[in-house]
Amino acid sequence: MYDDVIAPEAAAPAPPPADETVDGIAIARLYGEPLFALPTDLYIPPDALEVFLEAFEGPLDLLLYLIRRQNFNILDIPLASVTRQYLAYVEQIRSRNLELASDYLLMAAMLIEIKSRMLLPPKKTADGKEVEDPRAELVRRLVEYEQMKLAAQRLDELPLLGRDFLRAHVAIDETEPLRLPDVNPLDLRDAWLEIIKRAKLNQHHLITREQLSVREHMSLMLKTLRGRRFASFEELFDVSRGLPVLVVTFIAMLELSREHLLEVTQAEAFAPIYVRLAYQPA
Repeated sequence: MYDDVIAPEAAAPAPPPADETVDGIAIARLYGEPLFALPTDLYIPPDALEVFLEAFEGPLDLLLYLIRRQNFNILDIPLASVTRQYLAYVEQIRSRNLELASDYLLMAAMLIEIKSRMLLPPKKTADGKEVEDPRAELVRRLVEYEQMKLAAQRLDELPLLGRDFLRAHVAIDETEPLRLPDVNPLDLRDAWLEIIKRAKLNQHHLITREQLSVREHMSLMLKTLRGRRFASFEELFDVSRGLPVLVVTFIAMLELSREHLLEVTQAEAFAPIYVRLAYQPA
């Protein structure tokens, strides 16, 4: 509830003491201008100063306050006592703020209507059941309002930005310095070998045709054996020139033997093989 303190209308303020001055000369300043004496016809309206001892957010808030202050059971409200206290509060605000009192007057009428229904003998419905307690709807509204009010209080107790704490803004350089990896020499070697292996899989083989003549090697073999009684089989082959030359040389030997220009002899099995000309020039 709230009470108001009203300054007397006719009482004129007493003059200030001689030593109560501002800046050593004026007793006050009004809009920046010095005031050397208080006006004798000063009027203070009745509602200039009001002190609110209790502030309520509506009729349900006031009704819940009256119930909880006296530790009444909300499921069994003593309507007579609560209604008297409620009307006393409404009477105080009705004389000064009729617009604010309109909602409270509606709740007061509801309380009186519920109290009057409780005074009448209970009637049964058409199906024989007892009529619901007239206070049931009011109790339901009060319980729901109290739950919402407590939830709002819990939310208000949570830390609030700008009221309980401030957000700190710190500029952080998120760019990280370049870190070079430490490479193990063995890992570097394995990486190089892997590259070599991949290169071998993709290399191109260039095959060139070497012009080898069987007739030419036949002539070379005849010149080698000329003037010699015989030569060993291995002497006629130059292994340093590669396999193709060895093949052509062997074919040349077979051709010369087929044409009876060479003789290939062996003394016994597994003995060395010798080659000689089939004829000796005169």
